Amino acid sequence: MALNFANNNSLSAISSLPASISGGGMTLISEQTASSSSTISFTSGIDSTYDEYVFKFYDIHPATDDQPFKFQADTGTNTSYNQTMTTTRFKAGQNEAGSYNVLGYETGSDQAQGSGFQTLTQNIGNANDESCAGQIQLFQPSSSVFVKHFIARFQSTQHSEQSYDDFTAGYFNTTTPLTRFQFKFNSGTIDSGVIKLYGIS
Repeated sequence: MALNFANNNSLSAISSLPASISGGGMTLISEQTASSSSTISFTSGIDSTYDEYVFKFYDIHPATDDQPFKFQADTGTNTSYNQTMTTTRFKAGQNEAGSYNVLGYETGSDQAQGSGFQTLTQNIGNANDESCAGQIQLFQPSSSVFVKHFIARFQSTQHSEQSYDDFTAGYFNTTTPLTRFQFKFNSGTIDSGVIKLYGIS
């Protein structure tokens, strides 16, 4: 059996790549653009088609200064957005002057079997150059056996000219499939920004 080699210049006599190399891909399911929106809800496209879904957030900008950005989920066609979850959060941050920095656990914005909207990042400013961006990974939301795990990471420009890197993770404590998600600021509207939903194959 002949050996095939890859070098800096070419691939020789390779007709296909094994599945472990070719891997899967991201399929864009839907996209929403905020325009003074009180909430943004994704109410379709989350089903058993994919084992993993990813929400990506681009320049999410609040109309009201100093606001946390949050999310919740629901099942079936319900619109209460009050699923029970247990979560954990920590963040790292520094201001523009380099005179303040922090790394710590975010007590008070985590939940222990809570049903409120989960904080993803805090204190977003509403100046023209302030916003947040990030993503949420959601694992097997259609499982009828296990709880629904998620991991989120956000970068934000906060109202006090600080850069924050927020890490949030947890699980929705339900074995009922999750079918819809809602995003909002704690107060005021989402002035602008784009949210995209992808399925991961």
